[in-house]
Amino acid sequence: MPESFALTRFVALLLRGIELRVYQSLGLNAAGAAEKAAKVNGALAMELLVAAILIGFFLIVRMSLSVERPGAAQQVAEMIHEGVGGLANEVIGHGYQRFQAYITCIALFILLNNLSGLIPGIETPTAQPEVPLGLAILTFLYYNYHGLRAQGVVGYIKHLCGPIWWMAWLILPVELVSHFARIMSLTIRLYANMFASDMLALAFFSLIPLGLPVVFLGLHVFVSCIQAFVFTLLTMIYLSLATAQDH
Repeated sequence: MPESFALTRFVALLLRGIELRVYQSLGLNAAGAAEKAAKVNGALAMELLVAAILIGFFLIVRMSLSVERPGAAQQVAEMIHEGVGGLANEVIGHGYQRFQAYITCIALFILLNNLSGLIPGIETPTAQPEVPLGLAILTFLYYNYHGLRAQGVVGYIKHLCGPIWWMAWLILPVELVSHFARIMSLTIRLYANMFASDMLALAFFSLIPLGLPVVFLGLHVFVSCIQAFVFTLLTMIYLSLATAQDH
């Protein structure tokens, strides 16, 4: 994504200003802070914009809630809530409600970041490996936290050791490797598909600028939706497995 992207420059200036204030409040050399300021790329800027859009959408829904006259935003939110909730109920089962907020946010965040690649001059943030990696690590920490919360430390370790106690020495290392491999699996699946979709659309736009590339823009929309759905579905499956009570 070009560094000349106006949003990228704006976020960089904003964060630089915050860093300077922090340096000054700590009595450190503010002059050297500008050189050490964190670099902001287009992917981070677009992520922040998507997050701001989602927060704004949820605030609008919250402030305009009405039983008798639901607005357009409320109707869209209800459709999303029912769709995600229905799928979560099938995959996770009883008690899925406590996970629904995270699942909905992660699904919408990935979907909007995937679709942002349709805007001319903007590369898809999820086609940058660090973005899917961050989402994968967050999901990994989230489902393990709820697994520990639901079963306790000892219970969760027993869960990882399998049902046969005398095979625990073999199953536990395999389970640990499998769990950490999920980070790589979630990252590579989302990154590789979105990167390939971006490159395919770019290649055909370069060769044939009119007509045919529209088909690949439609393909990008399809891939974006599928990858958001797959990431969300896997998140639900991991939550279901982590919080399942062995009987």
